[in-house]
Amino acid sequence: MTIDIGVHMKGGVITERNADLCTVRIRLPAGRISTEQLRGIARIAKKYGDGIVHCTTRQTIEIPHVLPSRLVRIEKALEKNGTPVGSERDEIVNIIACPGTDRCKFANIDTIGLAQKIDAKLFGKEMPVKIRIALSGCPNACTSPMLNEIGIIGRVRPVRTPGQCTGCGTCVQYCKERAIHIRNGVCVLDLKKCVQCGVCIHSCPFNIIQPEHRHYRILVGGRRGRHPHIGREMITLEDEGQVISVVEKIVQWVYRRAWSGRLLSEQMDDLQFDSFKQEIAKDIPLNPKKL
Repeated sequence: MTIDIGVHMKGGVITERNADLCTVRIRLPAGRISTEQLRGIARIAKKYGDGIVHCTTRQTIEIPHVLPSRLVRIEKALEKNGTPVGSERDEIVNIIACPGTDRCKFANIDTIGLAQKIDAKLFGKEMPVKIRIALSGCPNACTSPMLNEIGIIGRVRPVRTPGQCTGCGTCVQYCKERAIHIRNGVCVLDLKKCVQCGVCIHSCPFNIIQPEHRHYRILVGGRRGRHPHIGREMITLEDEGQVISVVEKIVQWVYRRAWSGRLLSEQMDDLQFDSFKQEIAKDIPLNPKKL
């Protein structure tokens, strides 16, 4: 049973410095919005705010300077526009993603599609701590997934076709990690340096370097802010469905065990993250290939 707490209590309604006004944050999974919805937001901001909108770091839009007496009406207008009130408090807030394989030449996974699926299942869920989820299509990590409570990074493992390499050195020039060098006329990959970004695959002019498999690296417990912290390695998966399942398990773990008033990154040891990580590894049927 869903309890309607009223728009005034929703996390997407933020009291401003001037306590007589509110900012309304909108739900935009992966920052995607149609041109018609954008026009609708412009009309709503002009009618209920002061005609100004603010683009946030979490790929959503805020309408500032809204009178509390207008919150019910602006909520209905945003809902009708297909851009409902978002979240900001101790909840699962707007899920962000890079362009992914839809547009980016470096991407290894469909970040936008995955973000939308996670959003449909988990957005706005009340939590003991704020949960930010970020997806990046490759290790370039443009959305800083390692600095979010849950981060997902798309990677691909390169495989070189034996006996066909010409030793042209193109992949060597493109590899930012200096993980490839030419030995006896053949390119050799240093697995310890390789971050599995896939750039060498795209750079090979003869298509000799091929993707063995694409996969998802999941990190937990990162944070931004005044004391940034890199999230901890959780698991690497090849199946999108498994990724969604693991994210749901992480959310349930935090919901049941975490304490309010502390960032998730500050209580990972108290929550016995390592034990939880082992449980997940046992529950998820992993591909036998070494990632």
